[in-house]
Amino acid sequence: MGRPRQFDEEAAVESAMRVFWRKGYGATTPQDLVDELGIGKGSLYNAFGSKRALFERSLRRYGETRAARLPDILEGPGPVKDRVRAALELLLETDLADPGRQGCFAVNTAAELASSDAGARDEVRRMFARTEGAFLAALEEGQRAGEIDAARDVRALASLLLNTVVGMRVLAKTADGRAQLERVVDAILDALQG
Repeated sequence: MGRPRQFDEEAAVESAMRVFWRKGYGATTPQDLVDELGIGKGSLYNAFGSKRALFERSLRRYGETRAARLPDILEGPGPVKDRVRAALELLLETDLADPGRQGCFAVNTAAELASSDAGARDEVRRMFARTEGAFLAALEEGQRAGEIDAARDVRALASLLLNTVVGMRVLAKTADGRAQLERVVDAILDALQG
């Protein structure tokens, strides 16, 4: 009979997520994971099966925790444009507060793996679809409330907002400061005016 696990599996996934996020999938070695998680290679493989399986769990965890914050803001109370601004400013603040400027794990994964890894691409698509869907729902609500012109194509606007989010996450990795990103936020909110 095997020994019971001596570590918190969810905490281990959280730690692994930080390693994959910081280094990328390809540059992360099993030894990096062992060092970060503080467990032996045998325990790593017994618990998660493979580096790939642990990466998938890490990416899903990111989607369930970090990536879920934006839709939560968009689904909240208040005028739609205020919620959109709050969501975009959250990203701006989060990215600029990170001294390592790691960006978004989902965006990083899309850039690294989307053309070669269907599983990673599909997981990122799900996260992007959730974000775009939250933007769409908020914009439709804005149209019903008269905040967004009823003639505007809210599907196109939701896609534009998703594209803005992805672009901001990349831009923040190299931005000198806030001004450039704040201009992006102001410009996209102006675009919602029609």
